[in-house]
Amino acid sequence: MRIDLGRDLRERADKHDDIPEWRPIHFDLAIDRDRSALSELLATTDVRVCDTLSEQLRQLVLAREPACSRGELDERVGQLHGTDPAEYGRWVWYPWSADLVHVLPETEFREVRTDRNRYRITREEQQRLARMRIGVVGLSVGSAAALTLALEGIGGSFKIADLDRLGLSNLNRIRARVADLGIEKSVIAARQMFEIDPYLRIERCPKGIRPEAIDDFLLGGGGLDLLVEGCDDLHTKVLLRERARVHGIPVLMQTSDRGLLDIERFDIEPDRPILHGLLGSVRAADLRDATTPEKIPYVLEILDAARLSTRAAASLPEVGRTIGSWPQLASGVALGGAIVADAARRLLLGEPVGSGRYYVDPGELIDAKHCIYREPAAPAALFAIAEEARRDPPLPPQPSERATVSDDAVRWIAAMGTLAPSAHNAQPWALTWRRAKAVLECRHDPRRDLPSLDFAHGATWVAFGALLENIELAAGQLGLRTQIRTWPRADLVATVELSGAPESAASPLVAHIPTRVTNRRRELRRPLDAETAQSLVTACGEFGGRLQLSCERTELAELGALIGAGDRIGLLNRAMHREAMSGYRWTPEEVRAEPYGLDIATAELTAAERGALRLLSQWRVAECLAEIGGGRALEDLSRRAVAGAAAVGLLTMPGVSRESYLRGGRAMQRMWLTATAKGIALQPMTALPYLFARLERGGGHGLCKREQAQLRELRERYQRVFETDVDHAEVLLFRLAYAGPPTARSLRRPLVQVLDLA
Repeated sequence: MRIDLGRDLRERADKHDDIPEWRPIHFDLAIDRDRSALSELLATTDVRVCDTLSEQLRQLVLAREPACSRGELDERVGQLHGTDPAEYGRWVWYPWSADLVHVLPETEFREVRTDRNRYRITREEQQRLARMRIGVVGLSVGSAAALTLALEGIGGSFKIADLDRLGLSNLNRIRARVADLGIEKSVIAARQMFEIDPYLRIERCPKGIRPEAIDDFLLGGGGLDLLVEGCDDLHTKVLLRERARVHGIPVLMQTSDRGLLDIERFDIEPDRPILHGLLGSVRAADLRDATTPEKIPYVLEILDAARLSTRAAASLPEVGRTIGSWPQLASGVALGGAIVADAARRLLLGEPVGSGRYYVDPGELIDAKHCIYREPAAPAALFAIAEEARRDPPLPPQPSERATVSDDAVRWIAAMGTLAPSAHNAQPWALTWRRAKAVLECRHDPRRDLPSLDFAHGATWVAFGALLENIELAAGQLGLRTQIRTWPRADLVATVELSGAPESAASPLVAHIPTRVTNRRRELRRPLDAETAQSLVTACGEFGGRLQLSCERTELAELGALIGAGDRIGLLNRAMHREAMSGYRWTPEEVRAEPYGLDIATAELTAAERGALRLLSQWRVAECLAEIGGGRALEDLSRRAVAGAAAVGLLTMPGVSRESYLRGGRAMQRMWLTATAKGIALQPMTALPYLFARLERGGGHGLCKREQAQLRELRERYQRVFETDVDHAEVLLFRLAYAGPPTARSLRRPLVQVLDLA
């Protein structure tokens, strides 16, 4: 019985010594011939069927529309696969494992399989990489490299070469099964790559690379775009480079010791010495008949013996004595595959990857001198709101005496004036009280300019208009008359002469100056009532301004998209990004230290949105988004804010002079105070009008051609919602909403820093 069983096992092992199949077979059920062939296969072969097409289609839809709802998702999937899901895509038969797998068509399969690569690799880059032809010679480190390349979608066509079969000692570093022992390494690699992507095109060279076949390997069927070389034979190693240099094919080599990577850019350096010149004038022909001992000095030159890891160097004299071959570890081979794939991707995409030798040595990198967080780090500060930002702004006492021009009256009036809004809360004013003349001088402080965000100082003059409106209202509250003169001198925006006027009546809007605030809270939409809308229109009209209000849902959706697109363009422009991000205050300490700019608490963001904005505050992140055509998520805040709006308004003024913007600022403040009195939240959304002004009146200065083209398209859509005129200033684009009180309000600079009593 024991003998019979042993004989039976040996006979079966002989029959299955090497299943020759290494390519999968594709069936398209829309083709009758393929339907018949698959039916026959199912009738004659024990098959394991794997059909997850519906889930693959769901992933395809979500890759294209991540925000797709569950109900929409099922509908989209049904639209894609039609009436017979079995005929959609391909059925792929893997003979060596008896698996029959249903997969998406090639383009869609790759789209979904590499979806998690985005935006580390853009869709366009992924498509370019899929067209690349890569050769891999030597399937130890080369096997890890080939698999990693296939996993990452780098290369659509491969040529792989190795003459060895898998031995048990190879399983310390090559990903394979004990059931694969005795099978050609090239077969194992091809199978594993096809199991990742059945649409790959792979050619095998099971006998390795013969010298006379090297040119065919490099050029046959279309030249290689990259050669990954990891063979053991020194003559072949050198000859491959000599011919790759002739044909302008770059070469990568990884040796698995200390993460060593060699890059030889023969594609851009046709005269570069092979192996960086380490072999001098030695040519492949000189090594053809050399014995192993004769090759050792050359190998040491190539490896740069002084740079070998200590244990690798100590192992070399033992080869052929106490160990059979050069030792390699799985960790080194896996790292080598990753390093090769990373360098290959960047090289093939045209990034600046230069020739040379590089070490990615864990033994050096994971070392005390490179360590951060050696001691436990203090956790990041939790989001907090400055207590000052929760309270009403501090004001000096309101004088009780009416119609009296005094220092106390001026302090209170100035404090009320500087509660005016300004772009990015820049507070661009400096005030001087001339007692002798009873004149308050209002100067522009250029240190607070936002030259990229604020085209031609338009928003600055709007802020001064709001300041003057507050000053006039506050003065009236004290029984004082104001005489305002604008730009009496080049260094003055305005002067305000104060005098007693006991008979003057106080405006009810004065009480709302301290409570007027930008409110970005997002709540459910409630329509704006007609009476409130008319009161806002009337307030703007008192200064000659025109207010257009959009309240219809379809228009609001379009405006949300337009405003969001404008925000994205601004934040992905380097100069505008710098100005915007430098104005944010992230902690209570920053808010107190610099009581100007925007307290992040006033943005009413979720924790996730704050985290995303913190990342975006780094220009390198924003720049990458711009380069890959991303950043659509930057539009979502505005879209969501407008979706809950009662209305979106546009305030315009005749003319485009600084006086037009200043008068527009007065109209804006009167309208904003009116909205505050009626319990309506107002949020300026001003990026788009000032971008349009830069485009049309500034010739697009500071905007690249792509940004200008995008803005022109946005302008056309914008003008279908709002009537605009090139001779009218677009003072303020804003959102109105019914909402609770804001979480925080922006602080103001202390009055002593703003007002000088002379």
